[in-house]
Amino acid sequence: MSEEQAAGEVLIVTGMSGAGRSTVANALEDHDWYVVDNLPPQMLATLLDLTGRLGEELPHVAAVVDVRGRDLFGDLPQRVAELRARSGLRVMFLDASDDVLVRRFEQVRRPHPLQADGTILDGIRRERAIIAPIRENADIIVDTSHTNVHQLASRVDDLFSDVGAPKHNVTLLSFGYKYGLPTDVDLVADMRFLPNPFWVESLRPLTGEDAAVSEFVLAQEGAAEFLDAYVEVLRTVISGYERENKRHSTVGIGCTGGRHRSVAMVRELAARLSADEDVAVRVQHRDISRD
Repeated sequence: MSEEQAAGEVLIVTGMSGAGRSTVANALEDHDWYVVDNLPPQMLATLLDLTGRLGEELPHVAAVVDVRGRDLFGDLPQRVAELRARSGLRVMFLDASDDVLVRRFEQVRRPHPLQADGTILDGIRRERAIIAPIRENADIIVDTSHTNVHQLASRVDDLFSDVGAPKHNVTLLSFGYKYGLPTDVDLVADMRFLPNPFWVESLRPLTGEDAAVSEFVLAQEGAAEFLDAYVEVLRTVISGYERENKRHSTVGIGCTGGRHRSVAMVRELAARLSADEDVAVRVQHRDISRD
């Protein structure tokens, strides 16, 4: 059994309406978590006491807490701060861009819970202002702007399935700056200081997963120095995260289009970090298939 599933664990699932809370709740139930939906923050202490008394009978509990609780929801930051001092309570925050959230609400033809007499966007902006303090202190942040329900369920699998007991799980994410900076990353490194294989005709149709591109990128001046230094930076940061009980992090590695330099660097970083037994490495290439 992994550290993610220690006895008596309580996870708060919160975030923006329309960002995928229901999908996460369903996926957690598939992993035998007991899920409580729309729980008032004032009942979190009672829930923690219950899991403590029942022990192995109720080892993994998730509470979905969100703005449907109206005025009660405002107490969430204070309640979480108080309960963290005496428990392993953690917070998972789901987010998405405003335009994606608007589109999702329009597709299901439902109003935003806070829009009142205004527009869907008015409601989203009100909600974002209210929950900003919670996002800042969340243990896990997942941006679902470019994620469908199946991909989000797979992300929950990655986070909470029994995959051994690493002290830290790191996702190395390659991306292209031309498609926007990912919002759910903890660290970002820019590979645009290296020559772009795109301008080499024989390499243009390939990606950083091809040996020819990888060799080209890693042979450039500064590439080896960056790798040596950044691996040490990541190890230092990961050690700090472990001390702070932050078990998941995402590192974004970007280049112009997200197909060549960033992909090659992510692959090399993954190979080096995977040598650390206490670190589980996951690789994701966000924009590798884009033109």
